[in-house]
Formats: sequence, structure tokens, C-alpha cells
Amino acid sequence: MEERNNLSARSAVLSALLGSHPPRLPARHLVRIGALFGIAEGTVRVALSRMVAAGDLLQDGRHYTLSQRLVERQARQDESRDPHTRPWDGTWEVAVVTAERRAPADRAAFRHTMTALRLAELREGTWMRPANLVREWPETVTAQCTLIDGRPHGDPTPLLWDLDGWAAEARGLERALERADGLAEGFLVSAAVLRHLLADPLLPEELLPPDWPGAELRSRYDDFDRRYREVLYEHLDRLTEGRRR
Repeated sequence: MEERNNLSARSAVLSALLGSHPPRLPARHLVRIGALFGIAEGTVRVALSRMVAAGDLLQDGRHYTLSQRLVERQARQDESRDPHTRPWDGTWEVAVVTAERRAPADRAAFRHTMTALRLAELREGTWMRPANLVREWPETVTAQCTLIDGRPHGDPTPLLWDLDGWAAEARGLERALERADGLAEGFLVSAAVLRHLLADPLLPEELLPPDWPGAELRSRYDDFDRRYREVLYEHLDRLTEGRRR
């Protein structure tokens, strides 16, 4: 987990907005969130200006909100907390890249898309996962791939995901949620849990090892997040009231 003094102003702003519904906060709140980590007000405001210029944020008066690209990231983050799955019949989705002469930037964007769809690459250009998620294939994938539904003779799960590694990290985060003390530490633990849930492959129960901690981590995080958000916003509002006096 990141050390407190290593959190950048940009990371603090993004984490705050990605965790807010709707993802819109006044500048004064973002400045005070930065202050939890010893980040100077001027540094936060410079970061806000640069993020607006880069198209990461939109500014509306004294408020900032996520750009459409980052709203989509928040939607994936929300999906990772409450995934939309369906009963699995043993079918796997396979996407084989058939497009030619793709620029490096296009290949990188494609890999990002496939990872966001929670597919894993068996070998270069061949992506797959169990067909247990409720979602549509984006046009960027259908334009570059041949899509196949199939049933492998063996279980390729160990070749595609490090389930033991994900589970070990999840259990460590459960312990971190229990012992998180103070607003700054709670903020960092919250961001770490959300990042980790984004990496959950969301496999059907039939392919998971015993005692898989995914559901437990989600449940504990939901409880933690409700309590933490109440305390955080009470703190921010109290500071605002204090400055008005």
C-alpha cells in the first residue's frame, strides 16, 4: 500500500472523485482531502488545472467532475463492487485478434479494453474467459476480433489468472479495513480495495478455489465505505463551517 507522503495530488483528486456519487466535488473539499496527506493547497489547485487541461476533469465554477472517460472507469469500479453475472453453463468466450497492422497506441488501447472486460490472454492475440458476465461486446473489440463460444477440454484458469495471489492480497486488505485508523489511512485503504476489486476476474464459483474471498471483501468494504464516507464528509463540512465564521 502507498505510504502517506507518496500520494500525489492527482491521485488524491482522482480517488476522491471516483469514490463519490455523483463524481462532483467542490475545489475546497479536494484541497482539504489533499491536506490529509500533507499536500499543499497550491499543489492541489495546480493539479486540478492540469487535469482539466488534459481532459481528465471538467470544471463548473468551483466544482470539478470526472470526464466521460473517467466516468466509464467509475462505472467499471462500481460494477466490480456489485458485479452482474449469470449462471454459467460451461461455455467460454474466446476473442481472437484478426485485425492487421495496428499502431502501437491502438494495440495498447485494445489491451486496456480487454482487461477492463475481464478477459485474459492465453497467448498473443487470443483472449478468453468464462461466459458468465452480463455485458455487451464494444465495437472496438468486434471490429478487431473473431468471437467464438467454446468449451476447453481442460481448465485453462491457472494459465490465465493468479487466483492465489489475488486471494492473498484480498485477505490482507480485509485486515487493513479492520485496523484502518483515521481519515488518511482509511482513504488509502479504500482506494487500494477498489483497485483490487477491479482486478477480480469474476469467475463462476465452479472455477474458484475453496474459501474464495471476493464476496467477503465486497461485503466488508461496503460496510467500511458507508461509515467512512459519513465521517469524511462530516469532517469536510465542519471545516467549511469553521472557515465561514
